[in-house]
Amino acid sequence: MSANDPFARLPEAASFTVTSTTVTDGAAWSPEQFSSGVPGGKDVSPQLSWSGAPEGTRSYAVTVYDPDAPTGSGFWHWAVADVPATVTELPEGAGDDTGSGLPEGAFQLPNDARVARFIGAAPPAGHGPHRYFIVVHALDAESIGVPADATPAFLGFTMAGHILGRAILTATAETPA
Repeated sequence: MSANDPFARLPEAASFTVTSTTVTDGAAWSPEQFSSGVPGGKDVSPQLSWSGAPEGTRSYAVTVYDPDAPTGSGFWHWAVADVPATVTELPEGAGDDTGSGLPEGAFQLPNDARVARFIGAAPPAGHGPHRYFIVVHALDAESIGVPADATPAFLGFTMAGHILGRAILTATAETPA
């Protein structure tokens, strides 16, 4: 695992709470949250619940990012934009191919595998443990205004000036050599 903190150079934001029945902060993903390309993996997005978002929150974005991927730029596993401010939970599996578990108005952007869905963990065998930052971003805009085919990096760039708060869980995964 690298010491890379993906939030170190971003503007500070208020903290609020995200919890999950699927993953415990700091613990390993379950097999369901591994990529279907890994034995036992199912590409099932985690259940998420959040509370205590800053006043003025008008929408949320949800991202899952692995800064430890051997790419030079990490790997985006999931990005969801325009989650209404009235929503404070996503069910397990909301990030499937259809996004049927997402609230009305919310949409998934293509991840780094270029599919608009959650793609599970798949660290290269023997590369060591990877961290997966599961982040709910509280935003000051009802719609962040990115196109549905935008990259998660473009979403991050676009929402940078709109972030009121961040709620973060970190999962881990490792594939033995």
